[in-house]
Amino acid sequence: MELLGKKIGMTQIFDAKGNFIGVTAIEVGPCTVLQKKSPETDGYHAVQLGFGERKPKHATKPMIGHCKKANAAPARSIREYRTEAPVAFNVGDKITVKEFQPGQFVDVIGTSKGKGFQGVVFRYKFAGGPMTHGNKGWKRRTGAIGGRLFPGRVFRGQRMPGHMGNAQITTQNLRVVQVREADNLLLIEGAVPGPRGAVVVIRHAKKKSSK
Repeated sequence: MELLGKKIGMTQIFDAKGNFIGVTAIEVGPCTVLQKKSPETDGYHAVQLGFGERKPKHATKPMIGHCKKANAAPARSIREYRTEAPVAFNVGDKITVKEFQPGQFVDVIGTSKGKGFQGVVFRYKFAGGPMTHGNKGWKRRTGAIGGRLFPGRVFRGQRMPGHMGNAQITTQNLRVVQVREADNLLLIEGAVPGPRGAVVVIRHAKKKSSK
């Protein structure tokens, strides 16, 4: 199961034993089932979820009509995920944070903050050169990137200046600390990618089972 949510920010709580835990608060759902796909009509099993609302003047007519079939307002974010078998939900159903339980592990998919074009010192934590006055032009530069005669080329994957951030990142095996159904909040231990207000995807962990 995958659900859409909005990153609220980070805070800190104490568990029942008095241990200090840093958590990220995520507003999960309610997500509306906008469409169910089947092999007979689309060639595969899938479910399409909508999260959030947008004003009709900011949505296209096809988007308004598509969401209207599920008796829902135009969704701000839509995501489709495939399933091996038909899901138990019907078009128009609301999926809430109750799909998760405290103590289980989840994966969070988000887009990292964009930082533009950056050099190797900021991007890859290179040490750079000496910062003394007599050092000419070295300082924060890359340095040697390859040999002259051999190999005579730059290897693939060489760390160099370039675009940093604004990439999809999946943070795996994060523990669910609290589930607050009344507020549609999920408190997850640790940090998740993206700025405050960013839309993220929360799914059951694929590589670690719940306690």
